[in-house]
Amino acid sequence: MADAFTPEERAALAPYFTSLDGPVFALVNLPEVVKGALFARYSRSPKSLRRLFLDEFMDDVGGAAPPPSPPLARDAAGSRSTRRAEQLYERVFVEYGDDSVAQLGGVHLACEGASNLLTKVLEWGRLMAYLEQSTRYVPYDDRPGGRYRYHVPAELAGPLRDRYVATLDRCFDAYRAWLPRLREHFAAKHPAAPGESEGAWRMSIRAKALDTLRGMLPAATVSNVGIYGTGQAWEQLLLRMRAHPLAEVRACAGLTLVELRKVVPAFLRRVDVPDRGGAWSDYLAETRVATREVADRLLAGAAPAPRPEVVLTDFDPDGEAKVVAAALYAASNLPDDELLARARRMSPDERAAVLAAYVGKRRNRRHRPGRAFERTGYRFDVLGDYGAFRDLQRHRLLTLEWQRLTPRHGFVLPEALAEAGAEADFRRVLEESAALHDAIEAAGLPDVASYAVSMAYRVRFYMEMNAREAMHVIELRTGPQGHPAYRRICQAMHRLIAEGAGHRAIAAAMTFADHSEVALERLEAERAAERRRAASQS
Repeated sequence: MADAFTPEERAALAPYFTSLDGPVFALVNLPEVVKGALFARYSRSPKSLRRLFLDEFMDDVGGAAPPPSPPLARDAAGSRSTRRAEQLYERVFVEYGDDSVAQLGGVHLACEGASNLLTKVLEWGRLMAYLEQSTRYVPYDDRPGGRYRYHVPAELAGPLRDRYVATLDRCFDAYRAWLPRLREHFAAKHPAAPGESEGAWRMSIRAKALDTLRGMLPAATVSNVGIYGTGQAWEQLLLRMRAHPLAEVRACAGLTLVELRKVVPAFLRRVDVPDRGGAWSDYLAETRVATREVADRLLAGAAPAPRPEVVLTDFDPDGEAKVVAAALYAASNLPDDELLARARRMSPDERAAVLAAYVGKRRNRRHRPGRAFERTGYRFDVLGDYGAFRDLQRHRLLTLEWQRLTPRHGFVLPEALAEAGAEADFRRVLEESAALHDAIEAAGLPDVASYAVSMAYRVRFYMEMNAREAMHVIELRTGPQGHPAYRRICQAMHRLIAEGAGHRAIAAAMTFADHSEVALERLEAERAAERRRAASQS
């Protein structure tokens, strides 16, 4: 039964709850720490949330008036509301002793001027949300403040630093010179069709030029990243960043901690406490160094043999039968192992009938079957260009790890560059990139050397995912609007699931996997965007 509130109580609640009468409502105008503590207390109280707020939390947020904007704005001594929120959190945390309390409050944070090495560290966590400035939409031909947009590592000094700056400047000079010429080349090669929207066509030509040239850009190229995460997720990210070998990453961790403590200070108390977060970061650094040392000792002299861009390295031959059994589980009363035994005895047609019912008629790629498809999985070893890796690394609900970026595995040369006459300049940029990498590595800075490597160079990484996540990744990344590099990788994954693993029914369920060839990848997406804009204005 809904609570009955007096007029005075309703006035007190109104600034903080979107509904005072219904059973579903949102919390607004409250510090993140207060919301987290309120939910934690809620889990062990018979009271409704709004009654609990009135009885136990109202005084902690300073009365009925909404807090200032931003909620935790503070003076030099710290605001009264912040101190109360921290005390409240400490009281709840001491009572419950549960890290999950820090899952109940979150922060949006912007990180600007981050190199492409740093962005991959920032985007590691599974339980965070990210949006990153894209080289597909943002040209890097400008010079804000008189210099191109790339990071200069603090570890470099003297002549090596001078060489680094000169080499990257020449790289960006070439990118800047070729960008308008590539646009002209693609405009001539792919003229607008009769009746085509001029705006959509021009945007697709621009995107094609940016896609083709991005391989020239070094990993030092800076980007802007927007991140949302809970207090617990931020803590985990900071612990890893503080243990990282790159000075840029550690410096970013320090700045991030300062800013987060202005919003959720109580959630991040232990990050830099020596015997808590400090010990944790030390552990991460120690294991990284020890693993690298043992790898150097045991794998000395080993060199990889030539192989395809994508290799299926592990799968379960019995995977389709297991998915069939899992699909039947919720619809039956039989135990898991008996269902699997029955699925193994089914004919191919019977298994196909189960999967057809479970998958159903998918009207778009967002209509995905349920968790039965998580019963089997695939592990792919990929040797793709760093630009494609950057895009695929953002898929967080799978397991992905990568090796250090070097020029050792060669690079990918887009055919369009040769057609446009840019191949010689492209090769020169990449050769200088490799030489600079080798010079920095020879100076005893192998991790720093990766900044110099152009994104056309290949990096080795693996992606391990269940069939449900594979459906999401493959259908999304093979879409016609995708970059050709990651489209090619994910098309290969789809073929390997069908032909390499022999899971043809699972591959067939991925009905929105696209193996078509596309001339202007962004054209249809730009048309759709233009239609949406027109509809919103009508």
